[in-house]
Order: sequence, then structure tokens, then C-alpha cells
Amino acid sequence: MSKRVYIFDTTLRDGEQSPGVSLNAKEKLEIAIQLARMGVDIIEAGFPIASEGDFQAVKLIAENVKGPTITGLARISPVDIDRAWEAVKYAEKPRIHIFIATSDIHMKYKLRLSPEEVLEQTIKGVKHAKQYTEDVEFSPEDGFRSDLGFICQIVEAAIDAGATTINIPDTVGYATPGEFGKFIADIRSRVPNINKAILSVHCHNDLGLAVANSLAAVANGAQQVEGAVNGIGERAGNTAIEEVVMALHTRKDYFDYYTDINTKEIYRTSKLVSRLTGMSIQPNKAIVGKNAFAHESGIHQDGVLKERTTYEIMNPEMIGLIQNNLVLGKHSGRHAFRQRLLELGFELEQEEADKAFRRFKDMADSKKEITDRDIEAIVEAEIRRIPEKFHLEHLHVFSGNRTVPTATVGIVIDGELREEAALGEGSVDAAFKAIDKVTNLQVNLLYYNLNAITGGTDAIGEVTAKVKYGDRVFIGRGISTDIIEASAKAYINAINKLVYEEENELQKVK
Repeated sequence: MSKRVYIFDTTLRDGEQSPGVSLNAKEKLEIAIQLARMGVDIIEAGFPIASEGDFQAVKLIAENVKGPTITGLARISPVDIDRAWEAVKYAEKPRIHIFIATSDIHMKYKLRLSPEEVLEQTIKGVKHAKQYTEDVEFSPEDGFRSDLGFICQIVEAAIDAGATTINIPDTVGYATPGEFGKFIADIRSRVPNINKAILSVHCHNDLGLAVANSLAAVANGAQQVEGAVNGIGERAGNTAIEEVVMALHTRKDYFDYYTDINTKEIYRTSKLVSRLTGMSIQPNKAIVGKNAFAHESGIHQDGVLKERTTYEIMNPEMIGLIQNNLVLGKHSGRHAFRQRLLELGFELEQEEADKAFRRFKDMADSKKEITDRDIEAIVEAEIRRIPEKFHLEHLHVFSGNRTVPTATVGIVIDGELREEAALGEGSVDAAFKAIDKVTNLQVNLLYYNLNAITGGTDAIGEVTAKVKYGDRVFIGRGISTDIIEASAKAYINAINKLVYEEENELQKVK
């Protein structure tokens, strides 16, 4: 009989620790709602003690997301645990996740504690968390590089103290599948009370082995896998949730395990996380990369045309990637457009649907054919946005290989149109400098990326811009068939997020 594997998603905690990623509370909530729709069992919503913003985001998710267990991370100290509980206590199913390092190198150089002191703190920490909730998870940080005997001792003590989930991390991605599988099997066989808790694993991808290690752990008795959508996270990232889920699903003949994930939501979840974090998905990324179901070789194409399973072990529709050749254009009606939105999984309010339709019609005037990918881009980049303090009304650029690029922008601020012009090293640089003049905000551009959503000379350009203001990073995104306009929209979107955050903080002070 197949056995269930629980999926613990840490996109909003470990995933957000990816360099350059900064999500506001509204964006985190949007991702959490989609994670719930996808069917993850546990959402690690953040690290409440880390900042007031993180605390408020975890609290917001706990209050509004139903279905999954909502957990907050805490160090072993009472202050951390108290703060985590304050954030997650509003959840339908709250959990506190506590951790302390157990490897010799961490205990000696980071904690400067003896193994006996770490053991004592673990017992106290679990008991303290247990006062608040029955659902307590304990992680011995850098678990794989810890002494096996000590790990078994501390795991047994944590379960006796009340821990209901024990998570074994490969914190620095050092393990190989054979070693990690054996490590998990040894813990399961040597800890006498292990059956009183769920045994979990959290693998990092420094050697590109996070998914392989997680699967090896499952094969050796792990019941929960922790990871992030698209594998994002510290350094080289975490276990990619979508890869583990589809590996278990596709190779159930080998693993004989299942998850409760709605696989048809994988593609949408991946795209949402990529858009909001500004982290592009590499084309050859397993499961969700744009080349994952593409066939260039003539031999492969011939085989797939004759029988899909010759070169495809998964059906793209299984992950929600609809292979639809229906193309909409400028003469398509509102009903056909709304129907296509529903088929793509977008359930918009009437006002949002009307706005999307108007944007679709505008785009159809400059682009002959609108594909599913174009429609997704319209909804993701143009509809579900934060309030616009600054709205791009018009943009004019003068450029050439023998002239200094000049840009003029018209931006509406509180109903008033303001215009500025600027010179730049290139057209995009000139546009950004003109925008800076209008907004009067000194931001630094950290990252700029341009992608074509579809093919052809009239392809929609998708721009991601990351800006820094003070010590905070904001990510903006814009789309257009004109790459200069897409760039300006992305830059303004990032600035609008900055202003939105600043105004929210002022309101809290008042």
C-alpha cells in the first residue's frame, strides 16, 4: 500500500533568503494562497523574530490562509518561541518550528556551547513551545555533519519533551544520496521513540543533490520533505518541491509513495514565485523550465508525433501547462477571452477581468496573435498589482548610434500629469533617469533582466528590475511589445512598491 509523504514548503522563509529577494506582506500572502491551492501540507510563513515586517507577514498568512498548517521558525530561545507563537496562533492549524545547531563545528564556533548544553536547551525549548501548541517541530541544524550518536540522543530527548516532527537538515548541502539515505535509516533504527514523530528532511543544493538526497531519505523512511518552489533559497537553493512531487508521482512504481499535491497547480505556482521574487527560471529547469517539454531534435520530434511517451515521461497538462493552440486576436470577443482566462486557471473579479480585457485589446492592436503565455503575462504583470502612486502615461525616446539617447516621460501622480526629460547612456538608462526626476526618489538599480515571453518580432518583452532604497530591495516587473516601455513599467512598479511599503509603515506609526 502506498505511503504518504508530507510536503513542507519553505518558499516564504528559506526561499526568501535568496540573495536579492524581498517580498512584502501582500506578495507573501498571494504566494501562500497559491501554495494552499496547490495542496502543500505545511507552509513555513517566515521567521517572526527576524523583523516586524516578517512578523506581520506570518500573522497575515495565519489569519487568512486555510487548509495547510502554518508555521513560524524560531531559535531555541524563549523570546523567539514566544514571538513565533504570537504570529502563528491565529492559524487554523498552527505549528512552531524550533532549531539549534548540533554539529561539532557549529557548537564550537557559532554557539560556543557544549553538547550537554545544547541538549539541555533543546529540551527546554521544545517544552516551552509545547505550552502553546501540540504541533512542535524540532530541527538539529547542520544535522548531517553532526555525530550520529549525538543526533540520536537529541532526537530522542526532543520527542520525549513533546516534539511531533523531527527534521534532519543537510544545511550546507554536503551529503550524497547513499550517505544521506543511510543516515536517515540509522536514525530511524536507533531512536527508540521515533515512531511517535514524523521524520522530516531539509536538504540544500550546494552540490546539486538536494532532490536526490530528499528522495533517498524518503526511500529510507522519511515521511516529510521540506523545500521551496523552483528550489530557491540560501546559496544554491533548497530541494525543489515540484521535482520531488513529480518524481514520486512519475516513479510511483519504484517509490510507492504519494503526496496530496494538486499537480495541475505546479506551473502556475512556479510562475507566480518567479514573478514576485524576480528570480527567472532557467530554460532547462526540470518540470517547469520552458524547455522541459520542448523537442528540438528531428528524431525526438518524429518520435513524439508518433507516440508522446517515446520522449516524454510526463504529460505537460499534468503540471497545469496547457498545450493549447487557440490564438486570440483583435477581433476576439469578451466572452472568448473570459473563457480562456478560466481555462488557464484565472478566476478574476469582474473589474479585474474587464481591465485584463482592455489590456488584451490594447496589446492586440500591436501584436497580431495573442497566445496563452501572453494572456498569463497580462494577468500576472498588469492586473494583480499594488496601488499605483506613479502611473506611466506616456513615454517618448529618441535614440541612435550617432546621437545621445534622450527620453521624455509623462507620469500621473495623484491625478496630476508631470513630465521630465533626461539623457542617458542608452534608451533604458535615459528613461530611468527621467523617471527619477519625476518621482524625486534616489534609488539604485541592482538588477535588470529582459526576457521574450513568446517568439517572433512582435513578442512581448518581460522586464524585471530590482532597485535598492536604503537597505531594502524592491522588485518590479513590466511587460510590453516595446522593450523600453516594459523597462519603464518595471522600474515604476518597483518604485510603487517602495512607496506602498513606506506609506504602510507610516500608517502603523500613526
